[in-house]
This record gives sequence, structure tokens and C-alpha cells, in this order.
Amino acid sequence: MYKKLGTIVLSSFLAVSLAACGSTNNNSPGAESGASNKPAESEGATTPAKSGKKTKIVYWTGDRHDMDYIKGVVQSFNDTNTDNIEVEMVVKTDDYDQAIDLAFSSGQGPDVFRVKENTIKTYVTKGYLAPIDAMLTDKMKEQFPVIQDFNQIDGKMYSLPNYGSTLRLVYNKDLFAKAGIAAPPTSLAEMVDAAKKITAVGKADGAYGFAQNFKNADSAFGRSARVIAEVSGYGGFGYDFKTGKFDFAGFKDIIQSFKQMYDDGSTLPGMESLDIDPLRAQFAEGKLGMYLSFSSEPGVYKNQFPAKIDWAAAPVPTIDGTVKGASSFLGGQWLALSSSSKNKEASWKFMEYMYGDEILKTYHEKGFGISMVPSISAVAAKPDINGIDGFLPSDNDATWPLSPAVTVEGIKYNDAFFKYMLGGGDLGAIIQDLNTRYNAALDKAIASGDVTTAAKPEFDPTKLGAK
Repeated sequence: MYKKLGTIVLSSFLAVSLAACGSTNNNSPGAESGASNKPAESEGATTPAKSGKKTKIVYWTGDRHDMDYIKGVVQSFNDTNTDNIEVEMVVKTDDYDQAIDLAFSSGQGPDVFRVKENTIKTYVTKGYLAPIDAMLTDKMKEQFPVIQDFNQIDGKMYSLPNYGSTLRLVYNKDLFAKAGIAAPPTSLAEMVDAAKKITAVGKADGAYGFAQNFKNADSAFGRSARVIAEVSGYGGFGYDFKTGKFDFAGFKDIIQSFKQMYDDGSTLPGMESLDIDPLRAQFAEGKLGMYLSFSSEPGVYKNQFPAKIDWAAAPVPTIDGTVKGASSFLGGQWLALSSSSKNKEASWKFMEYMYGDEILKTYHEKGFGISMVPSISAVAAKPDINGIDGFLPSDNDATWPLSPAVTVEGIKYNDAFFKYMLGGGDLGAIIQDLNTRYNAALDKAIASGDVTTAAKPEFDPTKLGAK
């Protein structure tokens, strides 16, 4: 079971990283003394001579926090592979999922691309992915865990894990102190109050209490409302595992609180069109009190936007201050092979290179993500990065089961919530409409055989944590 595996990996990481705390590994690619983004080459290796026509493959990703490191890895592959393969890396900064759909519908899909826990099963159903079972070496089969529904679907492997991410409240300790706030908020009411106080003392200097990257509502709510719902005991995608139906009622207090901060003027101006990197840039400059995001943030504030402030991460606030569910530990897959690739052999050689030990170890040690591969987490040093301690896995971090993916008619729930946040309306009626449309879509998906799900009356979100 995936939850059980996640518990093992989290426990392994905690034991090894804490033992390694304070140690220096100067031979590691992640060490601070002149470390290179490129993976270490074997002794005596030289750049091979190449001639003839190149085999070109295209790799797509929506990840930006690790962009510079991965660019270096891709360049290293291009420079050193002996098969005359050249990889073009494309970073899609906006609407990645929609770009994938458009690319495949037009026959221009990438050869290799990034998949996530909430997209991989959908992509398999749509026929975008090629199984990789026949390509896996014995070493890879032994090294990488098999995680049902997250990288193995209907008995076939489509991706291997690299890293997982925790979610936390990221906050500016300087602004909190200036506003007289002794500790980060543990409830929605405390978060709304803290945002108002920070704005009151910071507005003259252009600093505000709260923001999320609402240029993309799915991304914004996916790193905020989703995890607040989950630690409060509700499914983060609106699906109730106990009843086997969609029910967005658990989001009511969350969305009302977000709207309250917006109405109070406690949110960063222009937040409605803010992307995640501009948000990070504002936070690094001391213009933002708090936001919610993934454990990639420490690496961002070391490498991408060097922070000029004293900041930290804290557990995500719950609706009423009481923890009733687990905080999402996301991951279990990374790269996948396109079913439409005309160069599957070359694409696999690139994927196999990307899953190399040194690359995964460096990825972890640079703080881009917490390794989910036991053989990597057993030897990797704890990332020596400011702010990482607040993101380390705790007993309350765990993986939720997968919610069923449905194609709903009309406006999607995150867009509906964002529209309400900005313009108001009857939130109760909005939630009722969402429940009706999403359950109609669920019934249709079950009838067609695209989704298999059932009520689990015994489901208890308080027992998901790695205890």
C-alpha cells in the first residue's frame, strides 16, 4: 500500500537526515564547496566524439523550482551520451496540463514529460503514456518502490518515483515580529487576523499579509485550500471517501476566509494575476507576510530568489485549530514516456540517465525535494539549506488516497471558488451546484468504466499520519 510505503520512506529520511545534520560531504554533488549542477562522471570519463545524424527528443516539465539544476543535467546528458541523442528541454510555465492535452490532440506530444499524482492516471486513461515494464533493469526493479495507482496502474508501470513534497505555511518572521504576532497561525481565524495585522504595519512599505498565485487557480488552491481541507479532515479534491461522492462543503470556511482577507485588503495587490515565481520574488524582498507552498521553497530561496528576510515554515493551519486529518505528502512519480514518441529507445535512455543515483542524490541534497527512493534517502545528506527544518516530514504527513478524476460540465470547482472570492455571491448555492455537477460526472465515469470507486464508511483521515 502506498501509505505504508510513504511511512517507511518518511521514517528512513528522518533517521538518516537527522544523523547527517551538521555533517559536510565534500565529495557529494550537493556539497557547498564549488558543487556543480552536473552529476559526477566516472573516473577517466571523456566527452565522446559524435558524428552523424542526431536523434532528437523533447522533454517537457512544468517544474520551475529545479529548472536550473535539471537544465544542467540535460546538458550533461547531451554532452556525454554515446548514442548521439540530443534532448530539448521545454519548461511550460503556464497551464501545463492544458498544454499537454493540446499537444497530444494535435499530434505534437513530447517524448518524455513530467507527470504528477493527480495527472498520471488520467494520462493513462487518455492513452498518453507508454508502459515501461519491459525497459526496467533488474537493478531498477529492486531499487524503486512500486506504488499502486501512483506509478503502477492496472498492473503496468508508467513512471518511477524521485521525490515527495510536504506542504507548509511559509511566513516572514520579521513581519510577524513587527506586527506583534508571537507565533504562526494554527486556525483560519488566526490566519485572517495575522494577515490584517501585518498589512496594517507593513502597507506603508508595500508589504501585505497574504497572497497565493492566483494566475492559475488550480495551482493556488492546490497548495493552499487543498491542504487546509486535508488537515481538517476533508478530501483535498472535494471527494468524500466515506460516502464515495463529491462534497465540497468542507471548503466553505476555507474559501470564506480567503475572501475575507481579500475584502480586508490584506492580500498583495495584483494577486489575482500573480504567478508563483513573482510571488516568491515579492516574499524574498520582504513584501509578503505568508503564503502556503511545497518543500521546494528552501531551495528556491537559496538558488533562485535569495531571501533578504528571516523566514521559516510552520504546519498548515486547520479550519478551527484542530488537526483532523493528514497533511499531504505528494509524490510517487516523476518522468513518463510518451505513447506517441517515435524514438522510445532513445527516450528511455534519457529517462534511465535522469534516474541515476548521483542525480537523485544531488536533487535531494540541494533541497529540491525529499527523496522517496529508500536507497537514495539512506545515503543522502540532509539539505544544508535555510528553512528546510520546517518542511521535514512529521508524524502528521502522509499520503491521501487518490480521488477519482472526472470531466465535469461547466466551471471547475477551483475557478468557481476563485470567482466567488473576487466577486462574492451565494457560496452555499455554489457548493450545491458543484456537488450536483461533479457527482453527475462521477456517475457517468463509473457507468463508462473510466472510474472504479466505492464508498468506504470505515475511512478515517486521522489514521493516515505516519504514526
